[in-house]
Amino acid sequence: MIKGLKQIEHTSKGKVEVFTLDDYGKSEQDRSIYVAKVGSGPVKIWVQAQIHGDEKLTTGAVMELLKTFGSNGSKEVKTILENATIYAIPMYNPDGSLMNTRTTTLYDESGEPRKDNRGRNMTIDLNRDWAENGFAAKESLAVYKYWADVKPDYAVDLHHQGLKTVYGTNYSTSMSLGVSLAPNGPTLPGIKGGLYNDLTRQMSVYVYDALKDYGHMHIDRYQTGSGEKRYEIDIKGGVVSAMMIGLNYDNINPTGHSNPAIFFETKGNTRDGNLGQKSNGHLEKQNYLGLKALLYGLATDEVKQVDPDRWEEIPAYPLAGYQTDTGIVPAGN
Repeated sequence: MIKGLKQIEHTSKGKVEVFTLDDYGKSEQDRSIYVAKVGSGPVKIWVQAQIHGDEKLTTGAVMELLKTFGSNGSKEVKTILENATIYAIPMYNPDGSLMNTRTTTLYDESGEPRKDNRGRNMTIDLNRDWAENGFAAKESLAVYKYWADVKPDYAVDLHHQGLKTVYGTNYSTSMSLGVSLAPNGPTLPGIKGGLYNDLTRQMSVYVYDALKDYGHMHIDRYQTGSGEKRYEIDIKGGVVSAMMIGLNYDNINPTGHSNPAIFFETKGNTRDGNLGQKSNGHLEKQNYLGLKALLYGLATDEVKQVDPDRWEEIPAYPLAGYQTDTGIVPAGN
């Protein structure tokens, strides 16, 4: 990844700026976290990938997009870069990526892995570490400080998920679109007078419209559960949830800056070995295409022209309720 970023920076002739967050901090294993910045417009868009170390195709998609932004002079690319500035973290979890684990390992001051009361290495899901009682991992605090300095207007978070089928079909879901604080759920309608409740749905529908007619791309809404019990998540401890809530940890975000955010979930992960080589390029491409389309929609404000209620058109199983940090909240409550 580092070699690829440096090559993109070189061939872009200054359009793509690559740097580390070393001034903010490094990973638990003392690795640098890399950022690529491109564009000169006023709309600031945050893109992050591979916060889970075994979700690797997301990094490839961001790298491919940066390559396009650095070398492609199409009208679409020019419009994005004239109207927006992109802040991309292609690999949020470098330690987990090299270990090929979802989580990362915590270390003590002597450089040894921290142990729990059963003598096991202590690990943490970085996507649950932006919380008032969180920031156990060094990389969490480094990225949070940078986010608070950038103050983006929007964010997109790229992930992988397990295998499932689109409701009412035999099609294997290739990608799900989600919001970590469920639209029309317990939390999001109360933030910014419902603004993010609309914007996150508009962002999702915009991506759905851009991808739904491509062959072999089967898009639905992200849900958890199985059988007749399907839930949308409403998890306040997630990183992009903290962005929408405007978390002010340790007075690092004293103005309470917040921004709407959605996530993509591509099928499969490398840890389980269920990603065949033949499918990798297709799955990476859907992230690339969806992300590029969304960035155009945000840069031009086209996203805001979408009817947010069309969120219901994105295929989904009947909603049983919401999965929250403290348990299940039934739908309608």
